Amino acid sequence: MRGEAAPQKANSRSIRSVSSHHAGPPAWSKASVPGRVHPRQLAFSLPHAESLSRDNFLEGPANAAGLGLIDSWPEWPNRIMWLAGPEGSGKSHLAAIWAEEAGARSTTANALTAAGVPGALATGALVVEDLKGGDFDERALFHLMNLAREDEAYLLFTGREAPAALAIELRDLRSRLRAVPVVALLPPDDRLFRGLIVKFCADRQLAVDETVVSYLATRLERSSAAARQAVELLDSEALRLGRPVTRALAAELLRDA
Repeated sequence: MRGEAAPQKANSRSIRSVSSHHAGPPAWSKASVPGRVHPRQLAFSLPHAESLSRDNFLEGPANAAGLGLIDSWPEWPNRIMWLAGPEGSGKSHLAAIWAEEAGARSTTANALTAAGVPGALATGALVVEDLKGGDFDERALFHLMNLAREDEAYLLFTGREAPAALAIELRDLRSRLRAVPVVALLPPDDRLFRGLIVKFCADRQLAVDETVVSYLATRLERSSAAARQAVELLDSEALRLGRPVTRALAAELLRDA
């Protein structure tokens, strides 16, 4: 049973092409450059969703190991694997690709309950996202790992940290988690970072030109989360002000951030 890729939004606006993001004091901006903003007419905002399909995954050295893991399934070194990386590094996107390929169900760690474990594993594959110490039922997770072993099911865990860094009270669970092989995702390099800015703009049906991308790429904190936040801000402010997404608007927003 394969999951469906999240639909992209249909937005009726005219903006120019897509570009990079910025990170700053609110976590995404590093520098400010004044700029003149040109007026523009803009349509209304429509709902949008980020595409998590395989075709929309941006590959680069930072995520090569994670993509290699997903592409190598079912020839994994262990039936239980762990993807670790900072916020926005692509863990959820990779997990969604694998879930579609493996027919896996998905849940978050804090939603997992002992009673729900058998149903969660019904397809023989499960994604458990956002594992962090003190935020989940340890006995439920231990039950899940035991049942997965008995049923020869596959588990893919995701978390910002490797399991060895988590504060786990249940000793048997702590030992079991630390034995899970970890694949790490790294912060994006310049090429991937620019691509992420373009992708986040495309997800919102924003067309911006290369000057916007270059401006954001050289001023934002180099993280996917910062790029996403910057694009969201540009999108919402352009709509609110009735202006196009331009380098001048980006400079004004980053200066005020």
